[in-house]
Amino acid sequence: MAFASYPSLRGRTVFVTGGASGIGASFVEAFHAQGSKVGFVDLDEAAGIALAAKLGGEAWFARCDVTNAEALQASIQDAAAQLGPIAVLINNVANDMREDPAEVSVQTWRKGLAVNLDPTFIASTAVYPMMKAAGGGSIINLSSINALLGPGDLPTYVAAKGAIIALSKSLAHAWGVDRIRVNALSPGWVITPRQLKLWLTPKTEADWQKHVALKDRIMPDDIARAALFLASDDSRMMTGQNLVVDAGRT
Repeated sequence: MAFASYPSLRGRTVFVTGGASGIGASFVEAFHAQGSKVGFVDLDEAAGIALAAKLGGEAWFARCDVTNAEALQASIQDAAAQLGPIAVLINNVANDMREDPAEVSVQTWRKGLAVNLDPTFIASTAVYPMMKAAGGGSIINLSSINALLGPGDLPTYVAAKGAIIALSKSLAHAWGVDRIRVNALSPGWVITPRQLKLWLTPKTEADWQKHVALKDRIMPDDIARAALFLASDDSRMMTGQNLVVDAGRT
């Protein structure tokens, strides 16, 4: 297949949280292939270094615990100093660990929100001044189809992903005057190595396919290509939206 090339992305600085593996790595690779300058952070230092080395020039990586607000803010400033002011922010980092709601402690709840929700706001406010100064930018916040479906074994994750959709609308209205676009992107079940290792079985996949119109697996690249569109000038009048890429889940 031949996919779109976006001239407006060439030379732009992109920052991705949780970019060393899975969907995050697909974001990093896809924007790099468009000629963007890509900075990304992750806890997995070895995977991040390997990906940056694979991509070569115009790729910047730092290990960062995104639950540490000061460290995340500092990483964004460091990436901007190296690559230039950030024009596109991909708030991707998340942890979709399964939980029994009745057994979630206050501490576990707070810890889940600290990785699944807080970094979206912290990173967005960190890039806001540089996007405003540049006359605009694009922020893409990763939500999930599970925010709409509400599965019972993901209470913290689902709460955070639902909040991200609402937050995206709020920031879109607040920052539209500065020509900063803020959209949510909600994938369906994306088949990453983590999903293959932990949860994908012939039965769970067969059950999923009963509820989708398109029977092919959703792959990380499918989500990355949607993000390219949201980041590019082709979507210049889209903001405050939730773009769902779920193979037609009912």
